[in-house]
Amino acid sequence: MRSYLSKVLVTIARKRLEATKTAAKISNRDLVPLVKTLQVEISHALKEALFIIIGVISAGFGLKGFLLPNRFIDGGATGISLLLENITDLELGVLLVLVNIPFIILGAKTFSIRFAIKSIVAITFLALVVHFVEYPTITDDKLLIAVFGGFFLGLGIGMAMRGGSVIDGTEVLAIYLSRKLSITIGDVLLLTNLIIFSFGAYVLSIEVALYAILTYLAAAKTVDFVVDGVEEYVGVTIISNHHEAIRVMIIDKLRRACTIYAGKGGYGTQGNSYDKDIIYTVVTRLELAKLHTEIDKIDKDAFIIMGLVKDLRGGMIKRKPLK
Repeated sequence: MRSYLSKVLVTIARKRLEATKTAAKISNRDLVPLVKTLQVEISHALKEALFIIIGVISAGFGLKGFLLPNRFIDGGATGISLLLENITDLELGVLLVLVNIPFIILGAKTFSIRFAIKSIVAITFLALVVHFVEYPTITDDKLLIAVFGGFFLGLGIGMAMRGGSVIDGTEVLAIYLSRKLSITIGDVLLLTNLIIFSFGAYVLSIEVALYAILTYLAAAKTVDFVVDGVEEYVGVTIISNHHEAIRVMIIDKLRRACTIYAGKGGYGTQGNSYDKDIIYTVVTRLELAKLHTEIDKIDKDAFIIMGLVKDLRGGMIKRKPLK
């Protein structure tokens, strides 16, 4: 199986080189770097797809196992869909797609077309799961429904974000407005959900709205646990022998700035210290998967240190769109 996949990758790499290279003969030396790049891309794509699948299954369980049978609602685009499902004749699966379409279009402009495609696939998959998959109704205790329904829904949203997509588009709106209005993402999400819960109290009941707030809090805390918060930035320190190629990649492919520290390695093959450039950059959580993928293409043995950055001021990260 592995040899078959290797042959397929070699064939794809050869065709790519034939399309771009003028030389008639392509050597194995030319093929090896491209084959390694394809291997990294495929492995990371499979990992991200697995995160999204787990996220969709978890969110579907939270919706059909807890919230839907008891006419509960949540915050965000999912909450809007649940609210509309209670007051219209449309199926929830259809509403999930319709409500998220404007946010996905905004995501295509704010992030990238690839991000938008992955998100619409994830949302469509969730809609199909909600429509066709039969989950058991777990409990009719309202407190358990609010807490665990929010937990599984938040787990699904967080895992989808780990896969580089969203199944609830309000995070995209929050990031976009935070850049335009200089307010935090948390404030945007809070204001959006207050509006949703107010409509829920008016259309359904105050009791349902109060339980919806509890559901939202459980979901939000779960998302924080899974991805350490959508509004947090990550400071990344990279130490590699291929530091120049990594620097160029960060600037050209991620469109991010970086700082180069002149460092000195303390442990060499002969036990001697040696000069080495150290790269430091700041990226968002949604960019982290792509950064790892691109670094692996250049140097799988790169030493990477990551730390959460609560907020930042100046620079270009808040002004440049994700790519």
